[in-house]
Formats: sequence, structure tokens, C-alpha cells
Amino acid sequence: MFRLIFLFIVLGAGIFVGTHYAGQQGYVLISIADKTIEMSVTTLVVFVVIALGILFVAETLLKKLLRSSSATWQWFTIRKVKRSRQDTNEGIIKLLEGQWKLAEKKVTRRASHHDMPLLCYLMASEAAIEMGDKAKRDRYIELARKQDNSSLAVALTLAKQQVKEGEFKLAFETLSKLHSDHPTNPLLLNLLKKVHVQLKQWQDLLDIVPQLSKAKIIDAKEQKEIELLAHKGLLTDTAITNSTEQLIQYWDKLSRKLKTEPELIVHMTKQLVEKDAYSEAFTIAKEALKKQTINELLLVLPTIKLADMHPIVQQLEALIKKDANLAEAHSALARIEMQNQQWPEAQQHLEKALSSRTDREDYILLAKALEKQNLTQAANEVSKKVISLTS
Repeated sequence: MFRLIFLFIVLGAGIFVGTHYAGQQGYVLISIADKTIEMSVTTLVVFVVIALGILFVAETLLKKLLRSSSATWQWFTIRKVKRSRQDTNEGIIKLLEGQWKLAEKKVTRRASHHDMPLLCYLMASEAAIEMGDKAKRDRYIELARKQDNSSLAVALTLAKQQVKEGEFKLAFETLSKLHSDHPTNPLLLNLLKKVHVQLKQWQDLLDIVPQLSKAKIIDAKEQKEIELLAHKGLLTDTAITNSTEQLIQYWDKLSRKLKTEPELIVHMTKQLVEKDAYSEAFTIAKEALKKQTINELLLVLPTIKLADMHPIVQQLEALIKKDANLAEAHSALARIEMQNQQWPEAQQHLEKALSSRTDREDYILLAKALEKQNLTQAANEVSKKVISLTS
């Protein structure tokens, strides 16, 4: 519009000057090398105006042509992007349907035209790992790494696949590099939890429990389960690699709350028994049973081989006085009686235990106690019961 107005102004000025100086056109001489051009001023003005007009028209036509070409190019580009998105969407559906090969083909078909190629390559890596082709998976992961802002998404996808394939050491390496930069990422923390459990990295597992809880990945119940699992693992590791004294020192450092957990008490007692630290095992068991009855712990008592088993027997008999139907106490006493080859007494305790609850191990022991008393028919009947429980 501005150029059009400018052109009319020039034309108007030319008409005004031409009219005002009619008959006094003047003289213009243009000399270029050995050539000369002569014309009147009016002719020059008209020529300039016409040249400007042609220039303006040419510019307008050129712009329209360029706009048309640009619009055409943009249309083709948008069309490619739309088709790429459609293929990717269909590929994701195929991935969810378990059609791995078709999913891979769909998401990679027009990945270069997609506005988010990273998504295409990560989905392709998922399809490849589902097909068991790790070489192809690695190739797609490498292509994904070349995309902008891809480090976190690529690493988490790779770690998730490594966990799924049981490559826990590789997953740990992948996740460890990310943890310091992304300590609150829920997916990363959840994967780390699984890896620590599988690699038995108990202290590392305990260290991330507060983060897991804060991120609401685990609830209070699961938090307790994880903490107990980790402490049991640490007790086992300490028992294997250290002395009895160091194992007890570790136990003593635990909080009072943890030392009242039945699961930990039983585990600690078993670890001491395995180290032949029978006196220490009984001390922990006896103190625990003063505060609460732990049925599983009662069954550990017969494995504590004291020189004098009388204190253990007294402990069990005291519990039976409180609860005559305490099956585990009867079962424990029966095992001690069998160690002493007191078969009738063992039989009585086992029958009492089985009257309260069904237990395959107790039936096996009862059959043995009956055989030792030459009660063959009764032993056979009990053995049939064992078989029925097994099947």
C-alpha cells in the first residue's frame, strides 16, 4: 500500500512539474563510456515513473509467488508430520496389543518427520526388547540419545528394560548416574528399589526409604516391610562375614521398636543358631517371649542346643500353662522330646498341636513317633494324611 501511494505521489509530482514547465522541458545528457543518451527532463521523469511502476509490480508478483511456494511447502511439511503422528499413535496401540513387529514398523516409518522423534525411537526400543532383539534395542536407544533433552527419558527407559530382562547390575549403573541429579523422580526411585532388593544392597535400600515414602511410592505398611527385609538382609550379611560379637553389636544398635519386631527377633535367633551361638540365641528368645508370644520363635527353640535343655522346656511349659492350646509350644516340646527319644510324650504333644491346627511337618513327626513305638497301623494312617496334604 505504501509503495502504491508513493507511486501516485511521484506521478502527481511529474504531472505538476510537466504542466508547470510546459515548453521548458530542459535537457538531460547521460554519457556511459563512448555512448551518450539524450532526453528531455519530462521524458526522464516519465521513464523513472514507469520503471518504478514496473519494479513495484514485479516485486508484488514475486512476493505472491514466494508466499505460494512457502504455503505449498508448509502444507507438505504439515502433512508429513500429521501422517507421522498417525503412524506413531497406531504403533503405540500395536505395542499395547503385543504386536511388536508391527509396532516397530509403525513408529519408525516416518520418525524423521515426527515433531518428537524421541518418542518414536523409545517406543521402537520397547518393541525390540519385547522381541528379544537387544542389538536392535541398543540401536534405537542410541538414536534416541541423539535427540534434544533426551537423557532422562532414555536412561529411565533403558533401566526399565534392563530390570525387566533381569540385568540388575546394568540397571544399577544406569540409575546411579541419574539419582544425584533426579533424587525425587518416582520412576527412578521405584526402579532403584527393585534393583537394590535383587542385588541385596540392603543399606542402599534403607537409604532411599525416606525418599520412597515422601514420593508416596510406598505406604506405611510397605515401608515397614522394606525396612524389615533390609535389616534381615543386613543381619544375614553380618552373620556371614563377621563374628558373633559383631552380630550382637549390630543387633544392639537397632532401635527399640525394631528389636520388638517378631520377624526380626526370629531371624536374629536363627542367625545365632547357625553360628552355634546357642546361649546368645536363647537369651534373645527368652527376653522376647517375656514381652510377647511369637509362635514362629517357639519352633526355633528346639534348634537351640544348650547343654541343659531344661530352661527351654520350662519356658515352653510356662506358655502352655497360660494357653493349653498353643500349638507351636506343643510342637516345640514334641521335637525336644524326640531328641531325647521320649516317643510317647512327643506323640501326646504332637496330637495336641494337631488338634489346634493342621501342619504337615507335625504329621510327619507324629508318624515317626508312632513308628518308633511300633504302632505301624496308626503310623500308616498318619502318613496317608501327609500325602493328602501334599497333594
